[in-house]
Amino acid sequence: MEKLQDNSKMPAPINVYLGLGSNEGNRQQLMTQAIELLSHFLGHPLRLSTTIETEPWGFSSSNPFLNMVALFSTNLSPVELLDITEGVERRLGRMKKTLRDGVYSDRPMDIDILLYGDRVINTERLTVPHPRMHERSFVIEPLAEISPDLVHPTLGKSILELKKNLSV
Repeated sequence: MEKLQDNSKMPAPINVYLGLGSNEGNRQQLMTQAIELLSHFLGHPLRLSTTIETEPWGFSSSNPFLNMVALFSTNLSPVELLDITEGVERRLGRMKKTLRDGVYSDRPMDIDILLYGDRVINTERLTVPHPRMHERSFVIEPLAEISPDLVHPTLGKSILELKKNLSV
C-alpha cells in the first residue's frame, strides 16, 4: 500500500513571553486564574517567574501591583495571541485597555505580549517587542529570572544586560 504524504505543515512553535500584572481585587488569585486561562489556550507554560510586588508605573495609585512573566510556546499568530490575552483580561474584570496616549489606571489584570520569538511587529494594534519593557524593572527582573541570556530583538542586548542598565 502506498504511503500518503502530508504536505500541510504547521508552523514551528514560537516562544512568547507575556508580562502579567494586577493591582485590583484579589491580586494573587487573579494572577493564578490568568495563568490557568492562558494555559487553556496555549498549553502549560514552559517557565513562570516568581511574583513580585511593585509600585504602579506611569500613574499614581495606592494599590501596588503583583507582576510576573510567563513563557509559553505557541503556533498562534501574534494577532490571535493578542485576542486571547485581551479576552483573558476581560474575563478577569478589565473594562478598558490603556490608550496609546499612555494614560494608565488601576486594573484587575494586564497582560502584555513582551516578545514573540525574535519577531519585530509594529501595527496599529500591536507593538512587539513591547516598546517600554527595557525601562521597567517589573518586567526585566522577572524576565531575567527565567531567561537571562535571551537577547532583545531590537536592542541587541541580553535581558541580564538590560537588567544591569536599569536606572531604578
